[in-house]
Amino acid sequence: MPLKLLIADDEEVIRNGVVKYVQLHTERFEQIYEAEDGQEAVDLMLAYQPDMMLLDVQMPQKTGINVMEEAKRAGLSPIAVILSGYDEFQYAQQAIRLGAKEYLLKPVRAKDILECLMRLADEYIGVEENEHKDVSQNQLVKKAEEYILEHYMESITLNEIAEKLGVSKGYVSTLFTQNKQCGFVDYLNGIRVERACSYLEQNYFKIYEIAYKVGFQDEKYFTKVFKKIKAMSPKEYRMQNR
Repeated sequence: MPLKLLIADDEEVIRNGVVKYVQLHTERFEQIYEAEDGQEAVDLMLAYQPDMMLLDVQMPQKTGINVMEEAKRAGLSPIAVILSGYDEFQYAQQAIRLGAKEYLLKPVRAKDILECLMRLADEYIGVEENEHKDVSQNQLVKKAEEYILEHYMESITLNEIAEKLGVSKGYVSTLFTQNKQCGFVDYLNGIRVERACSYLEQNYFKIYEIAYKVGFQDEKYFTKVFKKIKAMSPKEYRMQNR
């Protein structure tokens, strides 16, 4: 996912050097905003809401710490890296308390700054993307389950489920394997066998009638699947649950 990066440093040589190095060595950042003082950094942050910020501590008008405070007041939470030539514990304390992920001391190479930014992007932005992906997958699995519960007695196929969800057949197969620890057919047969158990306990229908009611087209295959799942035949299950 392309990211937006704000780089704020009142030393033009350092700021320009970092910007050029980042642009030259990665395409991860689709936009890089430059600020030469703390107030400009705040203005750019509020206007463009960057995903990440590289902030010098000592800048005219506002410090890097002040910029982080302004972000917090505005309800923004960009990943922040503090860059400072002042090895003072109080700055590190303030930065960490406000949520800074790294505190780098000058002089620091542009290469090391980029490695830090990329690592944090992978750790935090990457995790966020995976969480969204997990939510999306869970929603698809839920829809598939609902459809199966409504249509298990019909001759439903993996292709049919895929069309209903608007995804590929292979992706549906992967969803079941990853989220249900079984394939689509095994999951479907499990639902059918559980419904068959309810009919067998009622003792109203013959076994071949139950097989057709729950979606099996062949009594022998139904018996085979039932025995695999329940470790007994439908007849034995009926005898035990009368």
